Amino acid sequence: MKTITIIDADERRRAEICNILEFLEYDVDLATDGSAWRSQQERVKNTDIVLLGPCELDKEVIENHRLLKELDAHLPVLLITSPESHLELNRELATGVVAKVALPLKHQALQHALQQVDIYLENRHPSKESRSPELFRSLVGTSAATRKVRRLIEQVANTEATVLVLGESGTGKEVVARNIHYHSSRRYKPFVPVNCGAIPAELLESELFGHEKGSFTGAISSRRGRFEMAEAGTLFLDEIGDMPLAMQVKLLRVLQERTFERVGSNRSMVADVRIIAATHNDLEEAIAAGRFREDLYYRLNVFPMEMPPLRARTEDLPLLINELIARIEHEERGSIRLTPAAIRSLARYPWPGNVRELANLVERLAILYPYGVVDVQDLPEKYRMEENLQDLAGEKGMEMFGPVMPGQRLPQDGIDLKEHLNNMEFMLIKQALDEADGVVAHAAKRLRMGRTTLVEKMRKYGITRQDEATEV
Repeated sequence: MKTITIIDADERRRAEICNILEFLEYDVDLATDGSAWRSQQERVKNTDIVLLGPCELDKEVIENHRLLKELDAHLPVLLITSPESHLELNRELATGVVAKVALPLKHQALQHALQQVDIYLENRHPSKESRSPELFRSLVGTSAATRKVRRLIEQVANTEATVLVLGESGTGKEVVARNIHYHSSRRYKPFVPVNCGAIPAELLESELFGHEKGSFTGAISSRRGRFEMAEAGTLFLDEIGDMPLAMQVKLLRVLQERTFERVGSNRSMVADVRIIAATHNDLEEAIAAGRFREDLYYRLNVFPMEMPPLRARTEDLPLLINELIARIEHEERGSIRLTPAAIRSLARYPWPGNVRELANLVERLAILYPYGVVDVQDLPEKYRMEENLQDLAGEKGMEMFGPVMPGQRLPQDGIDLKEHLNNMEFMLIKQALDEADGVVAHAAKRLRMGRTTLVEKMRKYGITRQDEATEV
């Protein structure tokens, strides 16, 4: 919990700001003037943010700011400005003030300024906790299977254990690998992926370990391999099950000895990389068939993770579709909405291509029906899994999935606007809680609303979290 010091001579204003900040779950320290506060080293040391109130003269504000920066050049300062003030952010103020908040004080404006401070602090001191919501945006869903994957990532990320990600094609194995890297102490070093099944066997050794000039026909210059590129970072070996046996022997040696040589060189190089491997193959079956080395399997299988297929977590489908639509909108490639009937039909489809297939479908629908509403009969034939399409297509007052965009056409029979907006609010609250790991206060900040307001809305929609009783 961050501590905010309010330096303001106006007692009433101090109390008003203090109430808002305590509601937002900040620790608050009050001071009438900067000099008295600066003289108490313990209070200064425990302050994360300073909220600097207006003074009778603008030059006093500048002087207070200068003294604050002498204490800590990187201390984030929020500046409260009054309507009477003509204070401009001169060069000195501009480099130290993170944001300005104008009087009369608005709750939303203050909250927005505090979010800017969070970004400022994250850039200075990245932390695991503050990265979590963004980290898991690509692991959308509230199903038990998705929550288990998140939990495993958090457990293994800050270790140096080799991870083996298993699962069908298109389930998001590289997404998991990138998130493990992003959550680890190696996150500022390279993440280097290599698809072992897409590179010809005769070129794979050079691709992984590099080569010296003239080491083989066509080697016209020296080249670094993926192990060198991933120095101090993470090497992701995708489709490891398709690696040729001869190459498996060389990889096993690198994993055992942590050294390698470029092709055509006898100089050993240290391999300071973390290995994450992935495959859609059953490696134990491949071992029995003689296609995969058992000793390599046990080297890789230190921390196995199984990615669930999409058909095993269809309750995540609406959130996944909304996320994919949001990405299309962000790239300015259009938008769509899907009716509940279309969603139910898609939930019955087996999804052999998993999330990758779903992403391709959403993109195709956005091209076919730009800014339109997609019902069951609009889906490609193989995705129409409902028995009575006519009844489902004619539902009245149906809620729509996906954000409303300017220029979208309404369904022929219209929509119940109140119900549609309630549905969108419900989905966004569920997503915010999911990304905040169920912590109501953090979800409220992401939605830019008060915690008690969010709790009331959760009760309205019947949304519960395990920690709700302790939070509220």
